[in-house]
Amino acid sequence: MCRQENREETSYLILSNNLAHGMIFMKTVSLQKKRTSFGEDAAAYQSARPPYPATVYDQLMAHVPLSGAHIFEIGPGTGQATRTLLAHMPAELKAIEPDTRLCAYLEGHLAPTAPELSVVPTSWEDAPIETGRYDLGIAATAFHWLPQTDALGKVYQALKPGGWWAMWWNVFGDPDEPDAFHQKASPLFAQLGDSQSWQQGQLPFALDRSARLSDLEAAGFQDMETSLLRWSITMTAAQVCALAATFSQIITAEAVIKKTFLNALAQLVDHEFGGTVERRFMTALYMARRPPNPVLPSSPL
Repeated sequence: MCRQENREETSYLILSNNLAHGMIFMKTVSLQKKRTSFGEDAAAYQSARPPYPATVYDQLMAHVPLSGAHIFEIGPGTGQATRTLLAHMPAELKAIEPDTRLCAYLEGHLAPTAPELSVVPTSWEDAPIETGRYDLGIAATAFHWLPQTDALGKVYQALKPGGWWAMWWNVFGDPDEPDAFHQKASPLFAQLGDSQSWQQGQLPFALDRSARLSDLEAAGFQDMETSLLRWSITMTAAQVCALAATFSQIITAEAVIKKTFLNALAQLVDHEFGGTVERRFMTALYMARRPPNPVLPSSPL
């Protein structure tokens, strides 16, 4: 889908102009459909999305011993973070996923060798969750799909007093130091319109530190920490297209839009960058703790 079998002398510039001048239009897609769109090709999603930096898990383990822990995960997708958590042998990992196709993927690829994993096919809003049970809750590139106030309130209640919440995102571009491909491709991506995690003229959801910390504080969390990790990766045209094809705007687009857009990306990489690009990505991590129960003074004798 990324490349034309018989490539014509049509450059990515003409393709991008077609998008920009309205020859192709994006359809309106509901939030619910977008947030349950990623299971359309779970194997392709798993293959295309880069892993999270190891530093993320180091920071989790600095606060919560994962071995023997009771953990819940919101929106595990294909289990990129889930796999790493399971490797540390928690007592329980409850994975709450609204896309039934992704649930089937998790059941088929992870559950057979991980009896501690339970996959719950529902949204976080509707998930049955025991109050005060969990040492750790996480959401990896998922929490932007939820209403923050209600979702964080439920997270708070699910954690034990003293339990930790961690949410993080891979951000596919560095707005402070955009790479050359980012700058060249931005007009193309702008034609896709806003997404739940990115809106034109605003900070990406994951990088809006003030808003994220304000939401956590309003929910009652304490000891909030943030980390911003910068990293780079070299990608071929096929890898660039495969990653873009996992974005909700592309998954839910009409076939002609998807084909035109991905062909434009491929030609940009090949014609302007010689077939490979160096991408600058970021990972934004937020951690916060439900306050422990206060230690009551001893009663006088």
